[in-house]
Amino acid sequence: MKTVVILPTYNERGNISFLIEEILRSVPDVGILVIDDNSPDGTADAVRASMQKHASVRLMSRTGKQGLGTAYIAAFKEVLKDELVERVITMDADFSHHPRYLPELISTAKSVDLTIGSRYVKGGGIAKWELWRRQLSYWANVYVRMILRYPIRDWTTGYQCITTRALRAIDLNTIDLSGYAFLQELKYALLSSGATFREIPIIFQARREGESKISGFIIREGITGPWKIRKTTKS
Repeated sequence: MKTVVILPTYNERGNISFLIEEILRSVPDVGILVIDDNSPDGTADAVRASMQKHASVRLMSRTGKQGLGTAYIAAFKEVLKDELVERVITMDADFSHHPRYLPELISTAKSVDLTIGSRYVKGGGIAKWELWRRQLSYWANVYVRMILRYPIRDWTTGYQCITTRALRAIDLNTIDLSGYAFLQELKYALLSSGATFREIPIIFQARREGESKISGFIIREGITGPWKIRKTTKS
């Protein structure tokens, strides 16, 4: 097993079983690690049912909702225990990141450390989003790019493939932003450590089931987060 797909979940019972099946149809040889924050809708039970069908599926259950960043850090540390794993893929559990892009993500990761599924390169885009969300996402990425000064077009995407070699080159314990700003901090840490990257186009879809996780806290952290990243790195 050279690639592990990491899926943080909170109230994704309506999506997770179908997503696991589609992932394994697209890339049958990957492992899947679901990190569930004690979802009250029974997401973990749906994952356990999938585990009965697929030996490559694992579940990490946490005691409460602790945030996207801590979920990924916990998952990274677990995956890095296995020296045979060469790549990890991060993606949302709501079908906004379609599994059909997984083969290209994995293929591209053979030549770079960080492969980014990007909405803001040629061929990429967003489907079925309200205008205000499109504008918020676009200008957020312009804002982050101006502050962090690396030429990534899509800083806020969570669809990416990272080599374990690159993950081992950074100190995961220093990454402490908890919401979607975590994705910016992780990319910045990887590039600052010398990781190479490439963006491939994806079409971002509106979630199939459930409610969006965006909140006032996430937006505020998105505004202050890039400055905190720069300040922490300088100090």
